[in-house]
Amino acid sequence: MTRRRRHDKVAGLPRDPRADHYPMPPVPHGWYAVLRSDELRPGKVVSLHYFGRALIAFRAADGRAAVRDAHCPHYGAHLGVGGKVVDGEVECPFHGWRFDADGRCTHAPYAVRTPKVSIGGFPVREHSGLVLVHYGSDDAAKAPEWDVPEIPEATSRDFAAPVDDVCRSRIHIQEMRENIVDESHFTHIHGQSEPPVLELRPDGPFAEVRSRFRRRVLGWDVDNTFDVFMYGPGVMVVRVHGSFLSLTAIALTTPVDDRTSELRMLYYIRKPARLPFLTPLLKLVFRAEALGEVREEARIWDHKIHQQRPVLLPHENGIRALRRWYAQFYPPADGPGEEWPGHPRADSASAKAPDRRA
Repeated sequence: MTRRRRHDKVAGLPRDPRADHYPMPPVPHGWYAVLRSDELRPGKVVSLHYFGRALIAFRAADGRAAVRDAHCPHYGAHLGVGGKVVDGEVECPFHGWRFDADGRCTHAPYAVRTPKVSIGGFPVREHSGLVLVHYGSDDAAKAPEWDVPEIPEATSRDFAAPVDDVCRSRIHIQEMRENIVDESHFTHIHGQSEPPVLELRPDGPFAEVRSRFRRRVLGWDVDNTFDVFMYGPGVMVVRVHGSFLSLTAIALTTPVDDRTSELRMLYYIRKPARLPFLTPLLKLVFRAEALGEVREEARIWDHKIHQQRPVLLPHENGIRALRRWYAQFYPPADGPGEEWPGHPRADSASAKAPDRRA
């Protein structure tokens, strides 16, 4: 079952306008998961809204997933509001124009010639139970330079069906990602005995973090490996392995608009090899222990501001390292001296400023 709660407002607490200001663009370039595969059924049109745009998703006659802009170029109708799929093409509810999975108009009633128009869209990849789109490609038919690798746990019978948890916050998605390298919050929010030792290992559009996670759960001392694999700005896989619980979490961060981001967490719990009937119990324990902590973070995100030069303690190295890696996903700045936070030029400029480490 999917839990959907949003924390766009906290009752009675005015919002500081600085909480909506970020120096970097709202949408980094890269791959984002906009649907789970089983949410996109053949013959159906699904309406979406990401990247500040109204979108639709549907399947072509061969089953291929397509994600296109939602509005018909003829007269502006929303293809997801009353539109339908006919022979693997989406039909406009207003005048019956049809568009294929590549966005091309294939039929326009009463037209002498089919208009040479298209609806925009994105390169799409589908694997690991996810429909992924690439934001930042000028041409939807052009293959991006890198892809998100398949995530084997998503289709393995050794893992239970995922706990699916979705929330939205008024925060830039970069800050959602910075959360994984914020060493100190693991103690205060997640109950770890002491801040973990984190080292970010970048590899082009990919990065890894290897660590351990130690906390007490229902009276048990848990000491698990904690391995993080980042695939661009929108997909992250966290693998936790231990004697009490082993799971793989797929963290999907996607910009909704210039102020709001979505965090979708898919938690795949490994079935105990000798006691598979305990899997539902493990899910219940996990929900009770972990999901509330994510909600607490979402409430904090809703009202925090972006600190371009945070006051960091000596052990807090992860945030700065992640910002340097993450900067590659932004388009080039418009003018000189306008590099995004984390860019080498921006770092060199900030290095001349007084050090704000505590």
